[in-house]
Amino acid sequence: MKAALQNYHDRMQRVLDHIDRHLDGDLDLETVSGVAAFSKFHFHRQFTAAFGLSVHSYVQLARMKRASHRLAYRDAQSVTEIAVDAGYDAPDAFARAFRQRFGQSPSSFRKSPDWEPWLAAFGPLDNARSKRMQKSFTADDVTIRDVPTTPVAIIEHRGDPATLGASIQRFIAWRQAAGLHPRTHPTFNVWRSERRPASPADYSVDLCVGTDRPIEANGGQIKAGAIPGGRCAVLRVVGNTDNLEPAALYLYRDWLSESGEEARDFPIYCQRMSFFPEVPEHEAVAELFLPLK
Repeated sequence: MKAALQNYHDRMQRVLDHIDRHLDGDLDLETVSGVAAFSKFHFHRQFTAAFGLSVHSYVQLARMKRASHRLAYRDAQSVTEIAVDAGYDAPDAFARAFRQRFGQSPSSFRKSPDWEPWLAAFGPLDNARSKRMQKSFTADDVTIRDVPTTPVAIIEHRGDPATLGASIQRFIAWRQAAGLHPRTHPTFNVWRSERRPASPADYSVDLCVGTDRPIEANGGQIKAGAIPGGRCAVLRVVGNTDNLEPAALYLYRDWLSESGEEARDFPIYCQRMSFFPEVPEHEAVAELFLPLK
């Protein structure tokens, strides 16, 4: 029975990975059910039962998420190109669908996103993805590394996580202007609060890019700092790196107590190795670092 359930989950996981990898392709019911090797006559009910969304709704939301990321964080593509990539033949149809979901036109969102409706719109997609078989970690997934001290430039996000997107926009714009490309200058997040503190106003995270360049006067928006070197427990996470809380909880709650190690006085942090939408979401990679004494 357990093996059969595992096989079922693996086939459903294969479907979600296929959708992520082929957002530009034909994702009709026959194609997607074939990936899972399920009958197309029953698959739509199986998918909806497993994820709480129809295949069509899941694909639409996944395409819209990629489109909104490209609008907010990437300037290279035009709205028309983004509309075509999202599966719309005409920019007007894309604009109507976008406004219906987010309360803004694509061009307005690109200039000044309203992040709260955006977060709410993707609640069903996040819920669907959280229903995948949860990845469980073991001690074999954790390595201990001696890492060097890394000088960084920092944008501090302080306050409601619903407004984090605006800080990420500023961070990306600044590093682009400074010529600090992710391929040559590593990207870090340092969490200075819980993911969901009792008061959203207490949420705190540093957005960092590795650089030893002097930070010019900028009204305090960009600060110079460092991620200290030393021993760290490192856990690599592949796919759905939006929420690294399960991995962090494993390090704190399970691995730390069983390893006999002690945490050092520096927050847990991650290095973003590859990013959505540059890679499909299931191929995004982050490494989580727990500093040790």
